[in-house]
Amino acid sequence: MKKNLINFLLLILIAPVIFLGAGCKDDDKTINIFFIQDDIDLGNQIAAEIASDPVNFPLLDRAQYASAYEHLDRIMNAILNTGHVSYDKIFPWTSYIIHNDTMVNAFATPGGHLYFYTGLIKTLENEAEFAGVMAHEIAHCARRHSTDQLTRHYGISLLLAIILGENPSMLSQLAADIAGGLTSLAFSRQMEYEADAYAVKYLSSTDYHPLALADFFIKLEGLPHPPTFLSTHPSPEDRIAKINEEWVKNGSVVGDYFEARYMDFKAVLP
Repeated sequence: MKKNLINFLLLILIAPVIFLGAGCKDDDKTINIFFIQDDIDLGNQIAAEIASDPVNFPLLDRAQYASAYEHLDRIMNAILNTGHVSYDKIFPWTSYIIHNDTMVNAFATPGGHLYFYTGLIKTLENEAEFAGVMAHEIAHCARRHSTDQLTRHYGISLLLAIILGENPSMLSQLAADIAGGLTSLAFSRQMEYEADAYAVKYLSSTDYHPLALADFFIKLEGLPHPPTFLSTHPSPEDRIAKINEEWVKNGSVVGDYFEARYMDFKAVLP
């Protein structure tokens, strides 16, 4: 009883600090109970867990496939260097390739760890399409959608227990949930729209054609077995329409697709 009272008083004392800016984004009014360092620490833990599980996440070795990672990092840095990505100099942005040709997907952890399956890379036809997908995942990180969802899904009490060190094993479970595909923490429709909008904004300041992100959704619809996430995300038609609207808002910039360069990227994959 006494311990619960102490925890309650601590909540009263620290809640104003948490809610008055600890996790608020610079141009957003949503509340995130996590501090920026929490995003980084949680993302690092998830990355370590993924690296320790080669059965479910067969990561391509960075030294063995140095050429592939050079392409991947070049695309990532082109997006980060636009000056529009929040925490571009704070998060330890790192990209990884998972060797699974049957999985057409990508995901990101809090703090800037980006994962792309070879099945996705090989399905796409040009570098602008891939840059669109990467920009979308970067936006999820930069807009802190994962930790927003943790706050909504698990609530203040459980997260406070983690902060107070009363449930140290919970972070491992959170890491497993996120690495498992965010099944219990699926992004909301609004978060997906926001990630698309920011992806268009990022690409509009690069040499890539921003509308290639819309081409990605068109391509997914045409697959014999579309990815399962299409059934849980906003409809491709709605997203394509909104992507076009964002493209116009950002100046209707026309970029390149870089087909030949992307073929070079795919050629160095296993």
